[in-house]
Amino acid sequence: MKIESEKDLELIRQDYSHKLYYPEAVKVNIGMASCGIAAGAKASFDKAVQVFPNGNGVHINQTGCIGFCELEPLVEILGSGKPRVIYKNITEDKIIEIIKDYNKDTFHKKRILGQMRDPRSFLEDDIQNPLSDITPIDGIPFLEDIPFYHKQVKIALRNCGYIDPDSIEEYIAKDGYFAFLKALNKMGPKDIIEQVKASGLRGRGGGGFPAGIKWETCAKHDGERYIICNADEGDPGAYMDRSILEGDPHSVLEGMLIAALAIGSSQGFIYVRNEYPLAVKRLVSAIKSAEKYGLLGENIAGSDFDFKIKISTGAGAFVCGESTALMASLEGQVGRPRAKYVHTVEKGFRQSPSNLNNVETYANVPAIILKGADNYAKLGTKYSKGTKVFSLVGKIKNTGLVEVPMGTSLKEIVFDIGGGVPNNRQFKAVQTGGPSGGCIPEQFLNLDVDFDELTKVGSIMGSGGMIVMDQDTCMVDVARYFLDFLKEESCGQCNPCREGITAMLDILTDICNGNGKEGDIELLEELGMMIQKFSLCGLGTSAPNPVLTTILYFRDEYETHIKDKKCPAGVCKELFHYEIDPEACMACQPPCKMACPVGVDAHGYVNLIEDGKYKEAVELIRKELPFPGILGRVCTHPCEVSCHRADVDDAIAICELKRFVADQVDINSLPVPEIEYKDEKVAIIGSGPAGLSCAYFLAMEGYRSTVFEALPVAGGMLRAGIPSYRLPRDVLDAEIAAVERLGVEIKVDSPIDRTFGIDKLLEHGYKSVFIGVGAHKGLKLRIPGEDKYPTVKDCVLFLREINMGLEKELDGSVVTIGGGYSAIDCARTALRMGASESHIVYRRTRNEMLADDHEIAQAIEEGVQIHFLVAPLSIEGEDGKLKGLKCIRTRLTEPDSTGRRKPVPVEGSEFFIECDHIVPAIGQEPDLSFIDESSGVQVSKWNLLEINSANMMTNRDGVFAGGDAVTGPATVVEAVEAGKTAAHYITAYLKGEELPSKWEDDGVRIDDWSKVVETVPSARRATTPTSDPLKRRSNFQEVNLAFSEEEARKEAQRCLNCGACYRKCPQEAIIAEGMNPRRIEQEKCIKCGICYYDACKHDAILIK
Repeated sequence: MKIESEKDLELIRQDYSHKLYYPEAVKVNIGMASCGIAAGAKASFDKAVQVFPNGNGVHINQTGCIGFCELEPLVEILGSGKPRVIYKNITEDKIIEIIKDYNKDTFHKKRILGQMRDPRSFLEDDIQNPLSDITPIDGIPFLEDIPFYHKQVKIALRNCGYIDPDSIEEYIAKDGYFAFLKALNKMGPKDIIEQVKASGLRGRGGGGFPAGIKWETCAKHDGERYIICNADEGDPGAYMDRSILEGDPHSVLEGMLIAALAIGSSQGFIYVRNEYPLAVKRLVSAIKSAEKYGLLGENIAGSDFDFKIKISTGAGAFVCGESTALMASLEGQVGRPRAKYVHTVEKGFRQSPSNLNNVETYANVPAIILKGADNYAKLGTKYSKGTKVFSLVGKIKNTGLVEVPMGTSLKEIVFDIGGGVPNNRQFKAVQTGGPSGGCIPEQFLNLDVDFDELTKVGSIMGSGGMIVMDQDTCMVDVARYFLDFLKEESCGQCNPCREGITAMLDILTDICNGNGKEGDIELLEELGMMIQKFSLCGLGTSAPNPVLTTILYFRDEYETHIKDKKCPAGVCKELFHYEIDPEACMACQPPCKMACPVGVDAHGYVNLIEDGKYKEAVELIRKELPFPGILGRVCTHPCEVSCHRADVDDAIAICELKRFVADQVDINSLPVPEIEYKDEKVAIIGSGPAGLSCAYFLAMEGYRSTVFEALPVAGGMLRAGIPSYRLPRDVLDAEIAAVERLGVEIKVDSPIDRTFGIDKLLEHGYKSVFIGVGAHKGLKLRIPGEDKYPTVKDCVLFLREINMGLEKELDGSVVTIGGGYSAIDCARTALRMGASESHIVYRRTRNEMLADDHEIAQAIEEGVQIHFLVAPLSIEGEDGKLKGLKCIRTRLTEPDSTGRRKPVPVEGSEFFIECDHIVPAIGQEPDLSFIDESSGVQVSKWNLLEINSANMMTNRDGVFAGGDAVTGPATVVEAVEAGKTAAHYITAYLKGEELPSKWEDDGVRIDDWSKVVETVPSARRATTPTSDPLKRRSNFQEVNLAFSEEEARKEAQRCLNCGACYRKCPQEAIIAEGMNPRRIEQEKCIKCGICYYDACKHDAILIK
């Protein structure tokens, strides 16, 4: 189809606008600009296409960059009648989950950046907001309200991230090419130029020359006129033009078409650097599509207007950003500037009138023509109209592309949109305009950013690069860096630039190396002014800007480098060294790791979470613990009890952070380590946390094992004893599967008993046995009536039948007896199974309950009634049917020698609780009925296995034991520790080595933490989100919810980094000697800065 009129465009617009805004299937837009692809978007795209081939009700699409590069890959999902949701950090392992969740109307905040309020662009205010009738999602912010986007106004970037850049139809659906047809059919060249002049549009490529005046001047000169687009974006850290070309190439083509009409051109060129392969690819596609529709080529839209566009790829020379050098390169000559006695609008490319604007300038033109000059000119300042796109990079929290009205202050851009400087560092300066720009100090943060205001402080707008610097940036080194770049990029044609830059760089290098001398600063100023006056081209005249502005605003740093031979920022390695302040040093060690039974490097993974390195965090956890998702939910977190942060305000939420990061990573997508398995095999009895941990760590040592489990599914007490509202079964199954991936064999429905016991296992070729059975028997109350009624079941049996699906529902009321975790689990489970009432009887007070306080609070929220200071006397019924529990009130004595207060009955206080079910939950013990005398394994009078505490071996050679079978009921993390330690001893046994003694941590916890309390600002612990108590009490969905990514990283930032300096030093240059202040061995130190930047939070590392 050839477009002949606006009516033809309108037909396409209506068709594709409906598809854009009201898709029949769920539409998944994946940001596939270069930045998104580098972050993993291509892998996410391929995975989604693989899982949803041929549609299947889901359409996978590519888009450009929506700007928030810090959170890429970004994915938007929309469906008819549903909100448009933008998800963040959606890598290959998360893409399928979010699509399925969206289809089920499940919206996990941790994955979501925001929901869209209005997807219309700047050009589309004539149509109704497609989301006006859509009910938004509670608790999820609108994208437009997020600080990064709130102050942005997108004109040049209006379509980036919203359309498929390879679809001209989607561009037309967003009012694309309507401006061109308006200009073609309803405006003359002078009208177009007047509109552009009236809009106040100035060139966005660096010089800021008024675009309308340039067009007008070019149109006045005779000859074959050319339209040229400068897409040779050479500033370090700048990628505005690349993003437009990759996300919305047709906006540039349409702008060039309008410019061609205005000056009377039939030939256009896009000069783009060859380092932008994706931009080139999308430009080629866009040009072909426009030609197919008759919008490029001959007799465009049925008129006598001809215009063609060719692409020319440059080699990336910075100097070819200068207009005459670019045109020389376009002609096939060496890209060198010439003197501009005659401007390129008169004699440029091929000595003909040539109009050169950059990508962003052309992208603005359709908006001006379609919506009117006045509408555009409302934005900005008196002499700088419209918006400007900046690439915000450097020492900034929210890196990305931002488009704001001219006149927006530096402070708003850096702090409101960019989120400020990370890691509590202090803002120092911002460099604008690329290598030719200047460094603007903190005193000008309130500066309104436009062409003229930037010039007043010694900088330039440039193409829009904005590099933020903090207190650890050396301004002398920054000046040296940019001059080094410019020296390499200089064309070398004129002496002032070629020799002057080299001379300035030599002086700066000497200063940074400690060889600066008096008079160097003045010489730099003199050379700089000479280069500005006498260089041939604009790149040369602006080259000294970084040096002159840093001297102007940071002269003291130059003087310190020269006179004191010191670099205050600690960058110039010859001018500083690190020392540890003995007064500030806390000689701290990570108490979290020391307190963890399995020695997990909690400090390490918390730091990785802060940095967003989730995969690395999970891998670090799994070095010591195979179950990050399980223990992230059910661990008793002794690490938090020891956390030094509690001395400031609240302990770090270490357990919740472990759960958060485990949820971020598909554990079974991690690569399986290459293991060389040995011949010996080990039999493990019990697939609970002890048995599976033993199998995991034996596998890591190269030993295969078979796990024998009596239940029909693996997991032991993890599955049978913990309700799924605390431990979801998909998490349990995934982490068991990860153990099996190591070659561990699990045999379910395979009880070890007296007919097939330990002897048989050894006869079958197993070289060692580990007994890791859990405490699967509930203890008796030893009160009358306990064994008379079928609805009296101990806590283990009660939970096992429900967790294994054997019990479908409960009628009537339930009374649980006890005050530990199992008692709380039983009482809460009873409500979920339909019990009309759920009571707990406990003979002491709430303070003495062994369960976590938050678990008790949640039980009460759900309606569990707890009767404190009440003891059971007897269980009573009639005709074999339970009637209830006879109780007596108690009081507590004074503390005994153990410190515990004993409950004693209060005479005459008996009372009766009517109920239909009773669950004794006063304790558990292992079922060791499979052990007989012939096994050679000794059982104590407490019904526990006896072992050699030094190496965990029983009195039978080669048979080891650990966990509940040895200690009685313990925590999950203690069971994991037992399995891990047993694997250590079994490995030594199989190797024929002497069994090592049990390892003890020699760490010391600091008691005097007062210095830290005084210096660390308070930041309270994040609150764990939970589901609604009234809703959750009727189902088994998880109660404790995960932190959002923002909450998790913020919580991780609270870590005091105890002991990080010596643990992180790659050279082992920091010496830790007991509780003495740390010291640095200078001969080992390579001044990498890890201790200063990434480790100590107590300001004990000094730059000297």
